[in-house]
Amino acid sequence: MRVLLVVYDNASYTHIFPMGMGYVASVLEKSGHDVDVYSQDQHHYPDEHLTQYLNENKYDVIGVSLIAGYYQYQKLLGISKAIDRSKNRPIYIIGGYGPTPEPEFFLHKTGADIIVMGEGEETTVELMTALADKTPLDSVAGIAFRNGKEVTINPRRPLIEDLDSIPWPAYHKFPIEYYRMVREVNAGPLDFTIPMMSARGCTFKCTFCYRMDTGYRARNPKDLLDEVEFLNKEYGITYVSFQDDLLMSSVSHTEDVCREFVRRNLGVKWNCNGRLNYCSLDLLKMMKQAGCVFINYGIESMDNEVLKKMKKGLREEQIVKGIEETLEVGISPGLNMMFGNIGDTRETLKKAVDFLVKYDDFAQMRTIRPVTPYPGSPLYFDAIGKGMIKDVEDFYENKHLNSDLLAANFTEMSDDEVYECLAEANTTLLENYHNAAKQGALAQVKTLYGGKDANFRGFRQI
Repeated sequence: MRVLLVVYDNASYTHIFPMGMGYVASVLEKSGHDVDVYSQDQHHYPDEHLTQYLNENKYDVIGVSLIAGYYQYQKLLGISKAIDRSKNRPIYIIGGYGPTPEPEFFLHKTGADIIVMGEGEETTVELMTALADKTPLDSVAGIAFRNGKEVTINPRRPLIEDLDSIPWPAYHKFPIEYYRMVREVNAGPLDFTIPMMSARGCTFKCTFCYRMDTGYRARNPKDLLDEVEFLNKEYGITYVSFQDDLLMSSVSHTEDVCREFVRRNLGVKWNCNGRLNYCSLDLLKMMKQAGCVFINYGIESMDNEVLKKMKKGLREEQIVKGIEETLEVGISPGLNMMFGNIGDTRETLKKAVDFLVKYDDFAQMRTIRPVTPYPGSPLYFDAIGKGMIKDVEDFYENKHLNSDLLAANFTEMSDDEVYECLAEANTTLLENYHNAAKQGALAQVKTLYGGKDANFRGFRQI
């Protein structure tokens, strides 16, 4: 089969390597299929360009993958129209976190033929075999498919237990020289970066999370660092961003990864998503020694009652202790907060803002967004039960129009009061960040002219 994988443009100046597509391309290529990648993101092609490309190049199958989100949804609709307009329309497949919870809606809305639900590697290989052999799709686990107006949703496929059985992403199919230009937190001007996966899954059950797969599966650290070493030597990668839902879901896994980084001594920096439940000074010191420069923590709130209602599994004292220890060892912490959860008030928001200001090391610009009840999350079904959202179509078409605006208000305040609170909070946070940047720039002036600094390289935004 001849397959075209579409990487959509999210309107950023630079884009992160589409790791999920990389894995799909790899298993397809290994199975003997001819795979091309359409990089709309790199070139900022308009959707009409895809129609023209399909008219000039014949493919059996076209695939698009996306996560949940208002922008991604609108992009998917545009890309779907571009595919449908083509003279040589291929079989159209969609995958990713976005369509998985509500496949019937996405099939009808986009006109796609098939949706791959959940992890895509094994499902895609079996699906492509069925399509090539023209056998019925009813037996392919993990897909939903359309036959005219009728939609069939097959049972979900079991998760891949051995992640090391999945071949590395097909890096050679993608413009890595472009993707490696993405700036990560605490990356130097000469660093080249790329995302990777060290594990899949998460053992926690936060109410706002739309990732429907359960359990935690980790890669073998030796195979993981083989891949890091390959990327370092083949593409000059000097900074790896582990995009796992939660690398620190396992202390032993984190320790093993650190030991392998130290043993290889590649000089590669890295960051990860972390859990303050598993923080200890000894572990953080080990991560620092292994090259970790940033841990992205999902804190979400600084109020114990709100944390309890969102099933975060954290308490205020754990958060403070973990962040102070992270800063103590010299690792920058990502301090993610949200507002608008059940139990949130002006007071809970103020506690979050005060915390962010106190512990900000200015490695990132931090703002606070309202919580969004994405389809598939417990909060989504709660919003439907309370009459805030009718269904998935109401969510995407009417309610979730921007990630910084309310899709549903779970507080006792009016929408206007929530927006007033967010405006005040983000004004404080942005002033705090930009005042620090201003002071840093003015300090450069003093050093340059007062100290006749010959090493100065010009006033720069980045």
